[in-house]
Amino acid sequence: MTKRKFLSGKSVLITGGTGSLGKTLARKLLLEDECSRVIIFSRDEWKQWEMGRQDPIFNSSKIRYFLGDVREEKRLARAFRGVDYVIHAAALKQVPAAEYNPSEFVNTNVNGAQNVINAAIDCNVERVLAISTDKAVNPINLYGATKLCSDKLFIHGNAYVGTDGTPKFAVARYGNVLGSRGSIIPLWQQMLSNGATSLPVTDPRMTRFWITLDGAAEFVLHCLEFMHGGEIFIPKIPSMKISDLAEAIAPDTPKDIVGIREGEKLHEMMISSDDSHRSMEFDGHYLILPDTKFAPSLPEAVMKQGKALADGFVYASNTNEQWLTVEELRDIIEKIANQPTPIK
Repeated sequence: MTKRKFLSGKSVLITGGTGSLGKTLARKLLLEDECSRVIIFSRDEWKQWEMGRQDPIFNSSKIRYFLGDVREEKRLARAFRGVDYVIHAAALKQVPAAEYNPSEFVNTNVNGAQNVINAAIDCNVERVLAISTDKAVNPINLYGATKLCSDKLFIHGNAYVGTDGTPKFAVARYGNVLGSRGSIIPLWQQMLSNGATSLPVTDPRMTRFWITLDGAAEFVLHCLEFMHGGEIFIPKIPSMKISDLAEAIAPDTPKDIVGIREGEKLHEMMISSDDSHRSMEFDGHYLILPDTKFAPSLPEAVMKQGKALADGFVYASNTNEQWLTVEELRDIIEKIANQPTPIK
């Protein structure tokens, strides 16, 4: 079992902690048994109750369940007392819902982000890592626009920390999470179990970045450990075609091409050409350096480990060098299905 000494004796709070990523992170933190407390901050008492029943580890003496909404700064300030690290995973995420409920997404994803920043500064939190998405790059939908705004708030939050230099704020950005709640795999599997004779596919040309829940959680903890403030961390992860995913799940089932939904892109991007001049490549990830003079500078030793990207470089799902085949996708899906305690 991996031991992360930077977590030793620390109190970690996860906003949106009853979500797929939050539960995966909480399980890792509790199993590794380094931190002193794991606090699940979320607004739904039923999901907290369900989480506590899902796995004995979620009834550990180290876990706390804190009801609250990121829209309420006072409640966040109460929750952040004595907290060392915050992983901000709370967000409204469904693209179609955002198009019809824009004010709700702004209230949670933008105003909520600012509330997290304010509360973290007032409560002397050491580090805050915000979870972002590839949809925040050159956004065409409301959800992506709110996450771009959130990213900017967290990066520039480093300007308001004062002379002591804490909290440090950074962002972890990655693509679609394979098998997470609300993703396409559970939807298709439910349709098949209900007797569907075909699967809806938006566009056979569509590509997406993909990462497993465990891979996303590992990446988040890596970013939390090595962040200095102001960075956007981006993992090197594979791409896949939506048509290949459908084939992996149901090879003998006809596919209905239904067209791209409102607010969707054909391909996703995690580094745009406009960001390439301040981005660096490391062994397992890319790093977008802060575009503000108020963010901390990366240590020289860290800078020497990376290399600058070529001007105009683009990290997009359709031009990615790593691809998942139908067989690899099928193997991953089977491994997820065979987990002894699946994340719901």
